[in-house]
Amino acid sequence: MKTSLLSRLGRYFHRPIFFSLTALTTLGAMSLLSAAIQDGGITPLELALLILYAILMLWITASFWTAALGFVRIMRRLRQPASPVKSRQQPIIADTTEPYKTALVMPVYNEDPERVFAGLRATYQSLVETGQADGFEVFVLSDTRDPDTWVQEEMQWRRWARELGEPARIFYRNRVENTARKSGNLAEFCRNWGGRYRYMIVLDADSVMAGETLVEMVRRMEADPRVALIQVPPVPVNRSSLFARMLQFAGSLYGSMFAAGLSYWQQNTANFWGHNAILRVRPFAEHCGLPQLPGNEPFGGEILSHDFVEAALLARAGWKVHLADDLGGSYEEIPPTLIDYAKRDRRWCQGNLQHSRLVLAHGFKSMSRIHFVMGVMSYLASPLWLLFLIATGIEAYFRNLTVPVYFFGDNVLPVWPQSYAVEMATVLWVTLALLFLPKLLSLVLLAFDPNLARRFGGLPKAALSVLIESFFSVLLAPVLMLFQSKFVAAILLRTTVGWPTQERGDHQTGFAEAFGAHSIHTLIALVAGAATYFYVPNFFWWFTPVLAGLALSIPVSMITSRTALGRLARRAGLFLTPEETSEPRVLQLLEENLVQTQTPATTNEGDFWLRAVVNPCTYALHAAQLPDEAPSRRRRHALEGLIFKLQDGGLNGLSTREKRSLISHRDGLHELHTLLWSNGESPLSSIKSN
Repeated sequence: MKTSLLSRLGRYFHRPIFFSLTALTTLGAMSLLSAAIQDGGITPLELALLILYAILMLWITASFWTAALGFVRIMRRLRQPASPVKSRQQPIIADTTEPYKTALVMPVYNEDPERVFAGLRATYQSLVETGQADGFEVFVLSDTRDPDTWVQEEMQWRRWARELGEPARIFYRNRVENTARKSGNLAEFCRNWGGRYRYMIVLDADSVMAGETLVEMVRRMEADPRVALIQVPPVPVNRSSLFARMLQFAGSLYGSMFAAGLSYWQQNTANFWGHNAILRVRPFAEHCGLPQLPGNEPFGGEILSHDFVEAALLARAGWKVHLADDLGGSYEEIPPTLIDYAKRDRRWCQGNLQHSRLVLAHGFKSMSRIHFVMGVMSYLASPLWLLFLIATGIEAYFRNLTVPVYFFGDNVLPVWPQSYAVEMATVLWVTLALLFLPKLLSLVLLAFDPNLARRFGGLPKAALSVLIESFFSVLLAPVLMLFQSKFVAAILLRTTVGWPTQERGDHQTGFAEAFGAHSIHTLIALVAGAATYFYVPNFFWWFTPVLAGLALSIPVSMITSRTALGRLARRAGLFLTPEETSEPRVLQLLEENLVQTQTPATTNEGDFWLRAVVNPCTYALHAAQLPDEAPSRRRRHALEGLIFKLQDGGLNGLSTREKRSLISHRDGLHELHTLLWSNGESPLSSIKSN
């Protein structure tokens, strides 16, 4: 009882401890730099350097202390006896005064249907194995625009429902218009079906979650009726390229510390990452309707990174938002190459920068405002680092121009110029320590937990993996800095970004693609390297890590995309993760389902939309999913024009948008289906002959 009371009281000091450590460390680092650059006063350029360094060090020290506090939390858990595991047969205790169901909700947008349904089936199969599946129902909420992918989704859904024998548990729908993207997709679900469910668990298209984790998430929501959202940190899995394997290793090894640290200081005002989380439907529907931001894109219009805002709205309404750092069984897949990773960053950048409009908005809690600032800084840090490097180079150039004067006035003995090499070296080493100490702390955790170390391939190979991953992170950091700086600059210049589909499958970067993406990086390295070598030679050697990463960006991008190197590293025991050394049951089910759900090789993938027109079974399935409203007279004439265009120009004469239009309305689809089957010959002969 006394320990429990002390624990509750101690929670009031979590945030003061974190923010005090962050502020004191930042002030200490600033004092070192200030002592190093001040010489007879401070110039405007030196002041700019101090301001930039203060902002960047605040960001770095916050990350460091998050990891360090997470390290302490995990060490304390290792010393505590393991808690008994709940039985799979233990029922979820629910309030029987109202309907009780949990919806597994997966919004999709032009994703690979085979992967989508293989992952969702694996999650559901794992749930069935817990004996708790009766309380869950599955929704695939499609915003897919591509007509072939749309029909494939319907076929995969119908196949699964037929095999399961319980179609009332598996639901699918495709929206006519994908208004407000993913947030609009979830909002429509809440309006139309949310009243049936107490909770919904939101999954991404590449999400996979263990059934035990889903059940435990619901148990925790039931245990505290004031909790509106529980986020479970997803672990990256299943990619084979060297780049992805290094990220998977880093995410699995370092990620647990950062998640534990975030949970420590965020407490009941945690964040929402958009997927692999459970939400209480009623407060989400009541409080998380997103407004349109005033003004035009990219800073106005629809809120793109909606998850941060939804968590803030729940907290503003008095609900708890938790980060369950102690829960496993949550997985996702990541981009396979450096270029794909940068493309995903470009997609997220505009949404995060929009949060700058919300930092001072009325009613939000201070922690939510900090989340908004952190979302902005996750991308603004790169251009700030770039400005800091440029300002440092200019300062070094001016100092290099200064001619030392050894004799002043009547002095007989020379007055030697003051050197600040020691102070500058100290600043560098302090910065590097804050960046790399979390990696060493993760190895300390493995040393204290031999069982976990074995799952990472053993401590020696894990240490070697950390060393190699750190080397590549140094090379890749300046490349990502320039990528993100370019994205931020484009957005500040009012360039909007779409919402393209993320590349999820393994593939390799060719020379043409790498040259197109990185040639400017190489050119910058050559020009900046030559300028610093000839004009500021002392600064050149400090600058070489940045120059090396940019100069080698083309070969590094190509090499790290190679799946053969990734598999070779795995055979050598490098970059191993616990999910690879002891594969979880749900990931085994995913592999099995990927084989079973593959479309037969005899099917021409490009003709799926046409099967919805011609094939009677596919036509009946697709028509049954379409809305009942009849097209207007103008719309009917447009459909008739497309039918004639199809007959005259053949399959290749229609655009993707026109194909979707043909299969988007029940009446038009029926008219086309009837017309093609009423000619007394093969339905495709009059089309394909063209």
